Amino acid sequence: MIYDLIIVGGGPTGSTAARYAKSNGIKRVLVVEENASIGSPVQCAGLLSVAALRETDMTPDSFFVYNSVKGAKVYPPSGKQLKIVGKETKAYVVSRKMFDRKIAEKAANAGAEYLMKAQAVGLKDVVVAGDSGNMSNDMKLKCKALEILHGGERKTLYAKVIIAADGVRSSISKFAGLSPCEKVLSGIQIEANYKTEDKEFVEMFVGTEAPGFFAWSIPVSETVSRIGLAIDPKSVSQISEGNRSSRNENHLTENNLTENNLTENQSAKDFLDHLLSNPVISEKIQAGCSDFVVGGIPIGPMKKTYASGLMVVGDAAGQCKPVSGGGIYTGAVAAKIAAKVAAEAIAENDFSEKKMSEYEKRWKKELGRELDIGMRAHDYRMKLTDEEMNKIFNELNDPEILDLITEYGDMDHPSVLIQKLMLSKHSLKMAKLFGTFIKTLL
Repeated sequence: MIYDLIIVGGGPTGSTAARYAKSNGIKRVLVVEENASIGSPVQCAGLLSVAALRETDMTPDSFFVYNSVKGAKVYPPSGKQLKIVGKETKAYVVSRKMFDRKIAEKAANAGAEYLMKAQAVGLKDVVVAGDSGNMSNDMKLKCKALEILHGGERKTLYAKVIIAADGVRSSISKFAGLSPCEKVLSGIQIEANYKTEDKEFVEMFVGTEAPGFFAWSIPVSETVSRIGLAIDPKSVSQISEGNRSSRNENHLTENNLTENNLTENQSAKDFLDHLLSNPVISEKIQAGCSDFVVGGIPIGPMKKTYASGLMVVGDAAGQCKPVSGGGIYTGAVAAKIAAKVAAEAIAENDFSEKKMSEYEKRWKKELGRELDIGMRAHDYRMKLTDEEMNKIFNELNDPEILDLITEYGDMDHPSVLIQKLMLSKHSLKMAKLFGTFIKTLL
């Protein structure tokens, strides 16, 4: 049997693509998932924006939602807190395992098939007989042959179109010869007993606590939090390179990570160990942890996200938001577009590279500007010293500026806030504060 569409990867992006493929009239849809169950293993902090739930057509449900968040307490290297209070719920703390399964259940109910414990090991273009089985020139069909390992055997599945939703280390995009995303951040997180002062606020730490990104404490409840961080290895390397000629060994201590003693060999685990000794964290955390998660955050989309009969979506395409690291919202947007293009291609019997390029044009129209601004913000953040970071947060700690952040802050569309700040009476201050970054946007 030749499937109309095979989706590799059964996460939220893959399952959303499957459901929308069915709603667009695609008959034979198969989701191939390498793990034994949907949602495992978890490789996510589990903080989803309101827009992420909306884009996946999910409503907050106690089945997968543990807590809601409306603001953040941000700590620069100085330790001086900047409190951002939202007017309403901005995000939900969820069980990714249950969330993923609920989305997959919707796709299955819509008619998508799932094949579990099936690992993709190869991909090639082939010509096969059409539905009639006749190999005459008029009935030959060009399609994709997906090789998998399933039940201890090597098997081949055939599809007119394949959507790669197989995550940060996408094997399908490699088989297709597509270049990877710009970079992958290293992430790590534990879940621990933690006495949260206000469970509606996430705690965030920027600067040397997590070079190139940030650290966090996400409240699951009043007594449990997810504590973790992500780092940009390139940022760690840049700082350590600058310190080699000036480091004073007499001032180093084993658990004292500062800009003056970072080395390129330090891993995300080293930074997590240090984060747990931060006064804000240490006074509230209890011994031991109940969960441990590691993973990568791909940022900077692939230069090309398609090939003949193939589209790459979500984390596999590097479509995560560079500012926050979230990928559910962007993945769902891309998944819907890919499903629509797949339906058109099947109806037109056109699986050419030109046809698949429609997917990239459309997702870039929807997401391209935000992802581009996000990458520029990430690159700017990487260059900031702790002293510069402190200065920025001191200036932002202004009641009028905080009101603007409260009004226009958006996890999924940071450009809206940037524009409002630059058009406000604080525009001169913002231009001085973010001069280099603002110039890159002009």
